[in-house]
Amino acid sequence: MNKEILLVVDAVSNEKGVEKGVIFEALESALAMATRKYHGGRMDVRVSIDRESGDYEAYRRWTVVDDEDPEFESPDYQMLLSYAQQKYPEIQIGEVIEEPVEAVDFGRIAAQTAKQVIVQKVRDAERQKVVEEYEDRVGSLVMGIVKRTDRNGTYVDLGNNAEALVPREHMIPRETVRTNDRLRGYLKEIRPDARGPQLILSRTAPEFLIELFKLEVPEVGQEIIDILGAARDPGMRAKIAVRSNDPRLDPVGACVGMRGSRVQSVSNELAGERIDIIVWDENPAQFVINAMSPAEVLSIVVDEEKQSMDIAVAEDKLSLAIGRGGQNIRLASQLTGWELNVMTEEQAEEKSEAEARQLVTYFMEALDVDEEVAGILVQEGFSTLDEVAYVDEAELLSIEEFDEDVVAELRNRASDALLTRAIAAQDGGGGEPAEDLLNMDGMTVALANRLAASGVCTMEDLAEQAADDVVEMLGISEQEASELIMTARAPWFETGE
Repeated sequence: MNKEILLVVDAVSNEKGVEKGVIFEALESALAMATRKYHGGRMDVRVSIDRESGDYEAYRRWTVVDDEDPEFESPDYQMLLSYAQQKYPEIQIGEVIEEPVEAVDFGRIAAQTAKQVIVQKVRDAERQKVVEEYEDRVGSLVMGIVKRTDRNGTYVDLGNNAEALVPREHMIPRETVRTNDRLRGYLKEIRPDARGPQLILSRTAPEFLIELFKLEVPEVGQEIIDILGAARDPGMRAKIAVRSNDPRLDPVGACVGMRGSRVQSVSNELAGERIDIIVWDENPAQFVINAMSPAEVLSIVVDEEKQSMDIAVAEDKLSLAIGRGGQNIRLASQLTGWELNVMTEEQAEEKSEAEARQLVTYFMEALDVDEEVAGILVQEGFSTLDEVAYVDEAELLSIEEFDEDVVAELRNRASDALLTRAIAAQDGGGGEPAEDLLNMDGMTVALANRLAASGVCTMEDLAEQAADDVVEMLGISEQEASELIMTARAPWFETGE
């Protein structure tokens, strides 16, 4: 029987490609289980098999616990400290007592029990082997053979007992795959699962596109060209940002390849996805202009605080700039990381003029100056009281229409206005107007600041006001106050509140 154990270990190890130690542990577990059943108790049993001879011995085990331990459950596998010390004076709490017990013969083990334990141990070992093989490959491309497709996605055989899943949402829309097709994917993660760790592939991730270009463009692997980002509408269109580290090399041309061979190979892998190759630029505005290709940008206004840009294009090119279903502007926004608002040149001018008028009104009220002075400040690029109060005095003096007295007065008034606002905020009476209040229809910067000075800082705050109170705060008509309040309350009705 002892030789039979060694033969079983050799056979299973060779067949499954699993280390012999794992098979020995499986047999020890099976023998321990059978021995426990043979003695008809809940005892804890350990079996030790000699790896050389196949001989084995069984031991009954008790864990020593404190006499007052409320966790004491059963004398079958636990022993109180006072009782244990009668036989083992040096024993401590938490230690284990082992005593030899008669072991069952290997031939008497219930075949099903042994088989289940061995199969489970082998399966666990195989899964762990797969994890160890692929954990360093997360974030890279893998290829396999399509085994089957069901409602969860497509299962791919990677070889050596490794199987991966391409979830349905990670398959390219309308892409057709058949059993036994070769399929490439981006190893996104190794996901824990009750049935064992699962290798998850993606064919829709932007990283998949980047890795494909690394395969097709040797200059990327040689670090002559860097790929700095990608955005995709899987199966339809994609944009990829590239940069050359060699001024003599055109990164777009290198990625396109001779007669478009390189980019065509990538496109074929992605079910015909159209790919725009964009030159990366350290200037965000220029990068956005490049990313808007094939649309031509006429002007661009950058708002760094909001991380957004207003892009103006010719009216007859507006649909091209936006793209079908907003695809072009959406991909450009994802690629650059900026919120992009595209409009016609006329709309851009109107928006710019409206914002300038708001700022003029704001400065007129906050600094108590006439329209001409406020207009000069706006024309010179000032947009907040902080800029007027704290910008280098020389910058204000460089304005042709301002002399030293005017500059000193403007700075003093701006400082006083900021101080007044700060005091009001400390007293709980005010603060800064929130973004939603500033952007609300019918609202101006000046009105928003007045409301904020009275503690009404958000649309929600305004929605809770009575018309009389708003009239008093803003000095406007009751009808105008009511219209502002109803606009602020609009989200209530949209959400059914």
